[in-house]
Amino acid sequence: MKSLILALVALSLYGCSSAPQAPQAPPPPSLPVAAITSATQTTYQEYPASIEGTVNVEIRPQVSGTLDKVFVDEGAFVNAGQPIFKINEQPYRAALNNALANLHAAEASQINAQLEVDKLTPLVQNKVVSDYQLKTAKAAYQVATANIESAKANVSTAQINLGYTLIKAPVSGYIGRLEKKQGSLVGPQDAASLTQLSDVHDVHVYFALGEKDFVNFKEQYPGQTLTEKLKQLPSVSLLLADGTEYTKQGKIDVIDGQFDKNTGAITVRATFVNPQGLLRSGNTGKVRLSLEHKDALIVPESATVDMQDKVFVFTVGDSSKVKKAAITIVGKNGDNYLVKDGVKAGDQIVLSGVDKLQEGMVIQPQKATDKVAAAVTKN
Repeated sequence: MKSLILALVALSLYGCSSAPQAPQAPPPPSLPVAAITSATQTTYQEYPASIEGTVNVEIRPQVSGTLDKVFVDEGAFVNAGQPIFKINEQPYRAALNNALANLHAAEASQINAQLEVDKLTPLVQNKVVSDYQLKTAKAAYQVATANIESAKANVSTAQINLGYTLIKAPVSGYIGRLEKKQGSLVGPQDAASLTQLSDVHDVHVYFALGEKDFVNFKEQYPGQTLTEKLKQLPSVSLLLADGTEYTKQGKIDVIDGQFDKNTGAITVRATFVNPQGLLRSGNTGKVRLSLEHKDALIVPESATVDMQDKVFVFTVGDSSKVKKAAITIVGKNGDNYLVKDGVKAGDQIVLSGVDKLQEGMVIQPQKATDKVAAAVTKN
């Protein structure tokens, strides 16, 4: 009987020792956290730009004829008033000579009409001839006078057309491509101009701002009107096509009166001095604008996660629970986002490992290392 009892006790002890134990919950993850800080930050935005001279003139012939001479070469600098093309003048000089001949004939006719008036005047006074003949002679004189005026107008027109055969530079600048060569037949109705002349001692640089960028841009500076704001704008930089920065700073001086309904953008113009002529019409580049963000909240990019076209951070609340918060980003400076709202200065956020967090998870906050803390407060 004792043996049986001992066996039952042993079997009971064995069954208790082999019973499964409940798994222990893993400890909360240890993640670095830091407080959000705010500071005044300056960001830079680049916009594609096109460059034009302050004056761009199409040189077109105003009379038809054969292009006899081309006095300049492509890319040459010319001064205002300098001859650049010569059209065959012979037909226009002949037309001027014909107009002068007609003028002389009209003047001779006027003399004859005056002689007739002078002859008839005493005869009418003495009642030798009728008054009707004198009136007819005076009318003929008036017609001769009118013919002189018409002939003078024709002479002026012929002189103008003759002058148009010598084409001069209307402004100082650089000659573009010569579309017509010597011997070509040219005329006012030609689709292509003879060339283009660009005055580039100053250049206009045009770029476009989207509606949102434009609103942010004009809110940066004091003034009630755009004219007042333009006076407060800082200088802008120009990046050339090779990525180098142009040595001179420019000034925004014109903003278009309306947005383009097709692109939703508004055109802005900046003017740059170009004393050495390095910039030419048709150049492209990028305008770099600086935007100042006062008291911007600074959030490291590594502390954010993108979800459904929104950017979130995880704030650390009571009991070390994390909460997801959507933030509004207004700019970026290095590895940091500049945040407008969604969080506030002093909020504790998780700096890394946010892609594995879920709403309401408990973490073990770990004070940020000096390196991470420096990134958060970087100005």
